[in-house]
Amino acid sequence: MSHSAAPQPMIARRSGPLQGEARVPGDKSISHRALILGALSVGETHITGLLEGQDVLDTASAMQAFGAQVERLGIGEWKVNGVGVGGFAEPAGVIDCGNSGTGVRLIMGAMATTPITATFTGDASLSRRPMGRITDPLELFGCEVTAREGKRLPVTIKGTADAVPVRYKTPMASAQVKSAVLLAGLNSPGETVVIEAEPTRDHTERMLAGFGATITTEKTDQGYVITLQGRPELKPQPVAVPRDPSSAAFPVAAALIVPGSEIRVPGVSRNPTRDGLYVTLLEMGADITFENERVEGGEPVADLLVRHGPLKGVTTPEDRAASMIDEFPILSVIACFATGTTVMQGVKELRVKESDRIAAMVAGLRANGASVDETEDTMTVHGTGALAGGGTAVTHLDHRIAMSFLVGGLASEQPIGVDDGRPIATSFPDFLPLMTALGAQIA
Repeated sequence: MSHSAAPQPMIARRSGPLQGEARVPGDKSISHRALILGALSVGETHITGLLEGQDVLDTASAMQAFGAQVERLGIGEWKVNGVGVGGFAEPAGVIDCGNSGTGVRLIMGAMATTPITATFTGDASLSRRPMGRITDPLELFGCEVTAREGKRLPVTIKGTADAVPVRYKTPMASAQVKSAVLLAGLNSPGETVVIEAEPTRDHTERMLAGFGATITTEKTDQGYVITLQGRPELKPQPVAVPRDPSSAAFPVAAALIVPGSEIRVPGVSRNPTRDGLYVTLLEMGADITFENERVEGGEPVADLLVRHGPLKGVTTPEDRAASMIDEFPILSVIACFATGTTVMQGVKELRVKESDRIAAMVAGLRANGASVDETEDTMTVHGTGALAGGGTAVTHLDHRIAMSFLVGGLASEQPIGVDDGRPIATSFPDFLPLMTALGAQIA
């Protein structure tokens, strides 16, 4: 997404039944990690199903800047010739990570224990997001960090030549923090240990093991203890990226709320650390069937058959939040079309995403006639089975906010607009053609 291009307003209108197959993009989290671990391996990593949204393309460019050879072979098919653990070269220019919090934070971790200096920047949205949660633990390894006031981008990291292993307990449930520390630990001697109170998405651990690192996870009285043996020689692997459950959430939600709909979404990741939305939807009474369950590329996947039907309000427990943190915006829209109150607990992490997603969803839903309450750590939707619509939601350069309100407009009584649809390209570049092919009225 261009940092200076004019906003692109979009509007969604009440649609007839949605029908067909929704082949959503590859998983964004796994796509980032495949590129980074491919760059840290010795030899050629072949990746299929890579998400080609702007966030991931920015990570690919960053890996090239650090000395890896990255080449696109076809749609979703890429190869990475890596430089090995500790082999990153100093980049010639600033590393621009665009809108991607995952990209910038993981790359910072990957380079922090290599004796090079790199400066990171991003778009206006990313530049507002806190980086201290990443740079503070990275400094424990011995690197030096210079940042803008509030520990925000631009950030310059002078990597350390004499890394020390770290034992770090994460102060919040964040896969980005955990992953950055583990990636820094790759070029540190001895054992790097991360302790988290509740398990977060485990793609980094799975992929590190697949690339040959020695890594274990143990549940103890302290929490979930992840231990990584430093300085492995990572071996290149074929990576088949499953389809993104966070992207699948949008056509799934549309089918659930638009009367008469029935769609199929093939090959979606069912990783238990990412499955919270689907667990919640089943509790709400959603008509979702998981077919052809299998394992691809080390990740459990399934084909989803989704039909419209009545939904009821539920309460999501705080300990489920980490497994559905990106899906709360679209859940808040679905909750409007349920009967009864839906209470989302443990969601304060949403306040430091691409936008303050709680504030953005509450404002947008109220502008479209919904009854919504918020606290610092909860969001409550009083569902009536319908949504009036008729308003315009401010996206704050946040792709998930934009897509959530456009999905809501497909079943609302009056159209729903968003002020800027450009951010959608960062994670789901084919959102508009995919949804219109199903029968959605979005323009």
